[in-house]
Amino acid sequence: MTKDFLPISKQDMEKRGIEQLDFVHVTGDAYVDHPSFGHAIISRILEAHGYSVGIIAQPDWKDEKSITILGRPRLAFLISGGNMDSMVNHYFVSKKHRPTDAYTPGGEPFKRPDHATVVYGNLIRRTYKDVPVIIGGIEASLRRLAHYDYWSDSFKRSVLLDSQADLISYGMGEKSIVEIADALSSGIAVKDITFIRGTVYKTKDVDGIYEAQMLPSYERMQKEKREYAGSFRIQYANTDPCTAKTLIEPYPNGVFVVQNPPQPVLTMEEMDAVYDLPYMRTYHPSYEEKGGVPAISEIKFSLISNRGCFGGCSFCALTFHQGRTIQVRSHESIIKEAEEIIKDPNFKGYIHDVGGPTANFRHPSCEKQLTKGVCPAKQCLYPKPCVNLKADHSDYLKLLRRLRELPGVKKVFVRSGIRFDYLLADPDDTFFRELVKYHISGQLKVAPEHISDAVLSRMGKPENAVYERFLKKYKKLNEQMGLKQFVVPYLMSSHPGSTLKEAIELAEYLRDLGYMPEQVQDFYPTPSTISTVMYYTGLDPRTMEEVYVCRNPHEKAMQRALIQYRNPKNYELVMEALKTAGREDLIGFDKKCLIRPRRLNGKGVLKSNSGAKRAEQKVNSGSGKRKTIRNVHKKKR
Repeated sequence: MTKDFLPISKQDMEKRGIEQLDFVHVTGDAYVDHPSFGHAIISRILEAHGYSVGIIAQPDWKDEKSITILGRPRLAFLISGGNMDSMVNHYFVSKKHRPTDAYTPGGEPFKRPDHATVVYGNLIRRTYKDVPVIIGGIEASLRRLAHYDYWSDSFKRSVLLDSQADLISYGMGEKSIVEIADALSSGIAVKDITFIRGTVYKTKDVDGIYEAQMLPSYERMQKEKREYAGSFRIQYANTDPCTAKTLIEPYPNGVFVVQNPPQPVLTMEEMDAVYDLPYMRTYHPSYEEKGGVPAISEIKFSLISNRGCFGGCSFCALTFHQGRTIQVRSHESIIKEAEEIIKDPNFKGYIHDVGGPTANFRHPSCEKQLTKGVCPAKQCLYPKPCVNLKADHSDYLKLLRRLRELPGVKKVFVRSGIRFDYLLADPDDTFFRELVKYHISGQLKVAPEHISDAVLSRMGKPENAVYERFLKKYKKLNEQMGLKQFVVPYLMSSHPGSTLKEAIELAEYLRDLGYMPEQVQDFYPTPSTISTVMYYTGLDPRTMEEVYVCRNPHEKAMQRALIQYRNPKNYELVMEALKTAGREDLIGFDKKCLIRPRRLNGKGVLKSNSGAKRAEQKVNSGSGKRKTIRNVHKKKR
């Protein structure tokens, strides 16, 4: 059978000889048939198991007819909010609207609703009252139990209830969606599908559920934030398929939301099978007249090597979505995809990335994980690398070497995140050397996030001394190779635990480094992260200790401005921050100062920092100094 896009219209169904689809997949993204898009993977998996699937991409949620264009599915509607949570997709951390959407044709914004999964679910339920509705993707996965919603500043119920769906397929979903499809196809009513791992369902009878952990009720958590912090701690310890228990969350009126343990991780063979499906590897041609879908440019010539992450950063939701156990594709599978990329007429010889959530993870952190699971109360890299950690880059190195040798490939870049602490833990520095020599385009992006150990401990990141060791090693390797390549650090402002004191420490560090970042990420509270729980409750759920939280928008602006203190637009905020923190010693003409004081204009009015450099030169010269001081006194009189 010739490769083609999945049906998006009745005409497409007729061409394939389909009278009624088994599944209709509704997605908040444009239809991009590429394995970097969740809707493409889930739909192709179902197709590979003999089920017919059609796509309704970005339906008009104000028009109920938009959900009927493919007719009533035989088995179920599937819903995904998109590759990003729809609220993150729509809003900056300031809650201002983003002007573009990379997952929409032409980058046009506002083509999906806020809380897309909930809106689509209710849209379908109004139109098809008795058709099963299965929700999945990152939005549903991270909102599967009660959670804090930053954008409405409220504590929300499980998305299963608000969307009126029947089931959530959480995590990556390849295994659970096939089991759900098989159950529905065999005639099992959706209300009776309570036995599939990687799913969440609702019920009024929990008597038959064994060895489950009862969480605090929604009402208790809504009234007492400490209860939510405690609940999240339990959830965080139940994300591994080897050790996780069933979790039960009570709601009013005798309703319970039940989370089954996660599905087992994919084997290498299963990962290969997922990425070997007949994807078209691009956006649907109907988007061509609008210029296509911008997001394709980031992934078209990139290769996914792995899934999962044992890094355990507090602000990252990967633990809840992909899990901490690394899953990898074989070299052969990745090489095969690379050869497909090389055939693309637009390929210029550059593979943009070979990685995943963390590029240099290519195997589980220790041998015990595959049989006993990850440690529920310990991290692999924080606060120090575990004694059982297997830091070994040899497999990743072999893969990159093979890709470099492919005919038509000029350069293979590594642009996914590199865990520098894991890199340093490897006693063999061969990979580090080849990374510097072959896989960087002048700049290596890494994520120290901060330099204050107090903040780093809340982030679950290594202490700053580790980052300093990495920088020294990186510089030394560049010098040995005669290269002038730089490190671009990702930094985060106003993370829980960061006061103005820590923000100033970071500014001083950047001053000494002689570097001002062009971009700074203000901490963004997104569902199902440790950091978001800290932001909402003021407690670290791991220890239940109180944590300072910067919630005031003005203080957040000051912390952010301090990182970019050289930007003239930030002068007033930096001045206020330094005075508020009692750090006027950093206002002046000394080289250790962050900003210079205001000066007076000819009318005796205070002016900002513009032209202060000339004033400094006068002060530092003999007659200039006397003249400047006299003029100031005259103006005061």
